[in-house]
Amino acid sequence: MGLIKRVGIFLFNGVELMDFAGPYEVFTAANLMAPQQYFDVFTVSEQKGEIRTSNGLIVKADYDFSDCPQTDVLVIPGGDIRPELVSSKTISKWIESQNRHTEITFSVCNGAMLLAKAGLLKGLEATTHHYFYDKLSEIDLSINVVQKSRYVDTGKIVTSAGISAGIDAALHIVLRIFGEKVVSHAIDIMEYESAAYRNDGNK
Repeated sequence: MGLIKRVGIFLFNGVELMDFAGPYEVFTAANLMAPQQYFDVFTVSEQKGEIRTSNGLIVKADYDFSDCPQTDVLVIPGGDIRPELVSSKTISKWIESQNRHTEITFSVCNGAMLLAKAGLLKGLEATTHHYFYDKLSEIDLSINVVQKSRYVDTGKIVTSAGISAGIDAALHIVLRIFGEKVVSHAIDIMEYESAAYRNDGNK
């Protein structure tokens, strides 16, 4: 079945709660009451300290940029992504550095803007929350923005639409890496009914 995959989820002030908690739940549900551990899931922020989500919840990341392990799956959620976050060279460099060695780099909602700024969506199909189609194109005109899609999988890069679509995309990633038995187990644990993870995200 392979080695345990390390899933690193980026947190920042203003992060949308479900954008990171949805995928977190998916990857950890795959482990729950399973015969083995499939994913080592952790969170990371630029610096140590409290993070306030877009709806006010206070959380703390497990790591910061200085001590974060290399990830196999990197998750970049969306939320209140302000211009200073998009323009941060430190964040762009960290994402690009992690991406060099990831199996999959995955954005939820307008987290795709951070992937675009790091140059990771150049010439690719990608999606985001429908409010941010134009914003994504403004960052990189070479991106083919796919509208009305739950997620887009181009191989190494997976981008998803807003909030709940991140759950579908995360399940799709579990299916890709570990197959039907593991993703079915996660779905059973979550009592989740959508089958969108089985297709290309367009349904």
